[in-house]
This record gives sequence, C-alpha cells and structure tokens, in this order.
Amino acid sequence: MEFGLFLGATDYSMHPVELAREAEARGFDYLLFPEHSHIPASRQTPFPGGGELHQDYYHLVDPFVALGMAAAATSTIRLGTGICLVIQRDPITLAKSVASIDHLSGGRFMLGIGGGWNREEMENHGTDYTRRWTRMRETVEAMREIWSRDEASYHGEFINFDAIWSWPKPVQRPGPPVIVGGNGERTLQRVVRYGDAWMPLYRGDAHFLERIPELNEMAAKAGRGTIPVRVFNGSTRPEILERFLTEGIAAVDFAIPADNRELALKRLDRLEEALRPFRSGAA
Repeated sequence: MEFGLFLGATDYSMHPVELAREAEARGFDYLLFPEHSHIPASRQTPFPGGGELHQDYYHLVDPFVALGMAAAATSTIRLGTGICLVIQRDPITLAKSVASIDHLSGGRFMLGIGGGWNREEMENHGTDYTRRWTRMRETVEAMREIWSRDEASYHGEFINFDAIWSWPKPVQRPGPPVIVGGNGERTLQRVVRYGDAWMPLYRGDAHFLERIPELNEMAAKAGRGTIPVRVFNGSTRPEILERFLTEGIAAVDFAIPADNRELALKRLDRLEEALRPFRSGAA
C-alpha cells in the first residue's frame, strides 16, 4: 500500500517545492495538489462539506505551476492533481500541460480528476453544470487521443477538433494514469469507462469499501482487469489502515495543513511515525 500527501497549496502555505522535497526525503510515494480557479463571491452553491467555505479554497495557486516547480526540485516522488477540474479547462491546453510535466519529470505525473461542485464557478468557465459529466468524459477521451497519436482528432458534443499535432508526448504510454475521484452513485461507471483508478473520499467511515466488489464486477464485464482504489484523505487510525490493507487498497493519502510551514512539518512528523508499521518491508 502506497502513502501520499495532498496540500491545498496557497499563497500562505508551506511552499510546494519545500513540501515536495520533505515528502520525498521521508519516503512518501506521491504528492497531490487540488484546484479551484476562483470562488464566485455570491457563494450561492453551498459547500458540500457543510459550514462556511474556508478561505484556502480561493487562495489556491495553480496546481500545474506548483507541480512543475515540485517536479524540478525532486527526482523520485510521483506528482499529481487531487483533483483537477477538467470540466473547466480547455482539453488541448490541458493535454499539453499534463504531457509536459510527465515528460519533464521523467514519467512521474498522475491526473486526478473530478466533476466539481460549485455551479457558479463552472458557469464562469462556460460549463453547463447539468452536463458536466459528459464534458468530463469527452475531455479525458480527447486528451488520450492527443497523448497517444501523432495526429489526433476528436468529435463529441462539447469537444471538437480536427487532426492536430501536439508534442511532447507523455513518458507514460499511452498516457499518465487518470484517477477518477468521487463517491457518487454513478462514479464507478465513470471509473470503468475512462479511468485507470478510483479515488473515493474518506469521510470518517469506510462504506466505500463495500463498493469494491461492484467495481471489480463491472470492470470484468467491460473486459478490464482489476482497477486500483486510491483513498483520498485517509485516516491514520491503525484499525482503519489495517482494514484498507486487508481490502487491497492501493494507496492512501493524507492532508497537510495549508495554514503555515510549522504546522505542516509537525503533520509530516506525525504521519511518518503513524505510518511506519504499515510501510512496505516493515517488521
């Protein structure tokens, strides 16, 4: 089982380069950065987590800028988005950003994606909230064409382009892993159709584990092998980690505070200690 970190990197958090170096030195397998391009000041869409929306959400730096800097400062740790709001991005430009980081990092990029929750944020990008899932699928399909073909084209309901040339191609072929986040009713269908892994959110319970047999059954019917499950925002409680291990969870990541560097380093120290018994090769 792999262990990773995620940081809502802001203009006041621990610097992404420093965190990436600290994480790599401590043996963490990967590091994720989330994104929101902005938060509409109207705040019409309620925060799914309940309560007031924390200011971190509208202070986030662009994840691809942070990832590029982190990639240049490290050599082994894998880097990715957790999550990228692909429905708000141009697929040709996004395919270029992903391929460029994967190329320049030597094949260390992972693309975590999701459909988002903030209706007004999407609408400011010209995305129809009610059709976002179709747009997400088409964006992934279009990017896969660009990553894998010298001359790529795609024609869908939202994404349309005739033959194009676009380099660099990703080091990982046919492209970096696409990790589909979410706990919704139709999430598994999306994972099986165009994802390489499922990233459910741990919300203090592990009910999502009950859906793994369903995921495996759907994957088998689609002619696919076992699809990995990577838990987002996991728990360090030993009994929970033991259960994750028993259930064959591929990876678990943990939040790093965005408040300041001192709190982030303390969290790293606590995580390193809590995870030591579960690392590969541990006695």
